Amino acid sequence: MKNVLAIIMAGGKGERLYPLTKDRSKPSVPFGGTYRLIDLTLSNCVNSGIYKILVLPQYKSQSLVEHLEAGWNIFSYDLGHYLRIVSPQMRTGQHWYQGTADSVRQNSYLLRELNIEEVLILSGDHVYKMDYSNFFRFHRQHDADVSISVIEVNRADASQYGVAEVDGNNKIKMFHEKPANPVGIPGDDEHSLASMGIYIFKREVLLDALSKEGTDFGHHVIPYVLENYKVKAYPYRANNKIADYVITTDEYGKRYRVMTEQTKDSGYWRDVGTLDSYWNANMDLCGVDPYYSLYGEMWPIHTYMRQFPPAKFIFQAESGARPRVGKALESLVGQGCIISGLVRNSVLGANITVRSWSEVSESVILDDVTIDRDCQIHKAIIDKRNHIPYGTSIGMDPSEDRKFFTVTERGITVVPKGYFPLWE
Repeated sequence: MKNVLAIIMAGGKGERLYPLTKDRSKPSVPFGGTYRLIDLTLSNCVNSGIYKILVLPQYKSQSLVEHLEAGWNIFSYDLGHYLRIVSPQMRTGQHWYQGTADSVRQNSYLLRELNIEEVLILSGDHVYKMDYSNFFRFHRQHDADVSISVIEVNRADASQYGVAEVDGNNKIKMFHEKPANPVGIPGDDEHSLASMGIYIFKREVLLDALSKEGTDFGHHVIPYVLENYKVKAYPYRANNKIADYVITTDEYGKRYRVMTEQTKDSGYWRDVGTLDSYWNANMDLCGVDPYYSLYGEMWPIHTYMRQFPPAKFIFQAESGARPRVGKALESLVGQGCIISGLVRNSVLGANITVRSWSEVSESVILDDVTIDRDCQIHKAIIDKRNHIPYGTSIGMDPSEDRKFFTVTERGITVVPKGYFPLWE
């Protein structure tokens, strides 16, 4: 992977994630109690042996830039490794980035200057684990000019994605961007092949495509290369193998670690483009056997972490009129948290206090939040720097919550950052 450059497009507004994107771009939205969304893509790069990375920010990028500077200063320029934040510079005209392809086009001078042969195009806001080295092996074995990673989705849901129409050898014949009537997979009419927004280009092919008009990969670049180059579809779930240790139990109840060739979450992928999908992705982390695991030894996820002590769980007083218990069940709890109430099936960030007789269930709580006594928080997303007042109920009555907060189609209540000030 020595001559591979990864370009991460990280300028998305994430309008459907508002109010979480009120003060931050989509890739810098917190995830999993400890991380930002972009950490997952960057960790995929490092774990795949890709150490030449460009990040292209634009919209409300300060939070993202500060996170990358604090947590990703791990590359050695002496070894030819780098992570460069390439801010918009209007190098090709009097306009900022007009789309995904335009963001790369405006920085195409770097593609010519850098010692690279292939370019990996990535989004900084998806939840998945992917060994890109397997993707490159497929790309090179088929001598493709362009390869697009695709995933099977229900045909009824495929209209929200770019859909690849392929032949029996995974050669892409046509590409349809968010079609009203998606085509099925050969031999499987119930599913379609959705583009994951992950592309490999030979450098010269990419430069040629960017020299043409068009601002978007799905609408403009991919149709052009289909007419002029060999384009292959990479079946993600069939080829992506993430090996790691798992804990198993034998017939006598003895637990032991074994290496598995492909972990359960090797085929996991979510585009967290909406508040509901963001909540779902966080809920997928909970439980005994989660759909997506943050705990892989062989596939670590890197990030910047503030310095806090370990989480603390206090109170176990069952006697009296009001029993007090401090515990978390099937939940992820970040550093610096103090739990005196009950937390179930939730994801808590850092420096969160849940006080006595409060209950938090099926919720995502971001950093620096205090939940006072006798609160009921259910199916909610609470952004940073909130002090939820004594006796508050959130998520228990969505119709009432709509008077004050955003409530999603699924009934998830979203409290914006600083709605309940930490200090009056």
